[in-house]
Amino acid sequence: MFIDHIRIIAQAGDGGNGVVHFRREKFRPKGGPDGGDGGNGGSVILRVDPSVDNLKAYSYDPKLICKPGEHGAGNRKHGKTSKDRIGLVPPGTVVYRSNASTVAEAVEMERSDAGVDLEPIADLTEYGEEFVLCAGGKGGKGNWHYKTSVNQAPEEHTLGTEAEFGVFYLELRRIADAGMVGFPNAGKSTLVSQLSQATPKIANYPFTTLNPMVGVVEFPKYRRCTVADIPGLIEGAHENRGLGHEFLRHITRCRLLLFVIDMAGSEGRDPIEDLETLRMEIKLYDEDLSKFEWLVVANKMDLDEAKENLEAFRQRFPKLAIVPISADTTEGLDVLREELDQRVGYRRDNV
Repeated sequence: MFIDHIRIIAQAGDGGNGVVHFRREKFRPKGGPDGGDGGNGGSVILRVDPSVDNLKAYSYDPKLICKPGEHGAGNRKHGKTSKDRIGLVPPGTVVYRSNASTVAEAVEMERSDAGVDLEPIADLTEYGEEFVLCAGGKGGKGNWHYKTSVNQAPEEHTLGTEAEFGVFYLELRRIADAGMVGFPNAGKSTLVSQLSQATPKIANYPFTTLNPMVGVVEFPKYRRCTVADIPGLIEGAHENRGLGHEFLRHITRCRLLLFVIDMAGSEGRDPIEDLETLRMEIKLYDEDLSKFEWLVVANKMDLDEAKENLEAFRQRFPKLAIVPISADTTEGLDVLREELDQRVGYRRDNV
């Protein structure tokens, strides 16, 4: 199961209270104030982890909750500070704060026409990067802090401060170095399975892939890159037809776009029109996406009419970088791997 956006709740821990206490021993009946400080509450922290590739863990437990700090005690004993709660997220996670004050309110907003008002507060992209989602409360001071020459028995103390609480939405936007874009049945799933060890569902009907499948492509000299099989687009995807926005947002952070074209026209489509439509959908969804580095992967070259269509395609787009392949027979995959290595490959120890 691939989860790329989810609602979570976060509750940091309140600070422990400082206490009023006076030292009373057998030979020191007036030992003076010795009330200890309260401990700090734990904070909720999001951390980018290289071993995490989606937000599935939060579908089982969408709550990040910390314990409060302990109260102080006599003899200036400091209350125990609560541990921080660390939530692991993949690189490319965008964090939004909801204006809802409770989970029930957030759910009701989602059901209403108005929807939830979201404010982006973090964009986590680098491995090891951390973001404090909810800060823990600070511990209060015990009465020994308030002892003076004129106030030998202070009753003053402070309570621990309240911790932060919130309803948040996490959205994964960067899932791979290269993203495959194409119409249904263009052969993207077969291609990503041939390039990597990923095992996407493959069948001869549209929308076999309903969630992105990410594969790791290995190169010589300990180099690699990640490639995502983005679910097939349809015309009008920029207007959210089909699952347009669900699909398109996955390529907003890819470093390279691979336009996988069925060059044989096996689905009764015209390869030239396919590329023009895909490029238009990308541009209408996000103008910046149309400026990304990209190349055409001419798939299904083992089928009839593919060579003839490729010639017409080259004449129509003479300046395009085109890599002819057959994902079924693996023809041309070595050339494609070289292209990927040159454009988006990196050493494994650079992550």
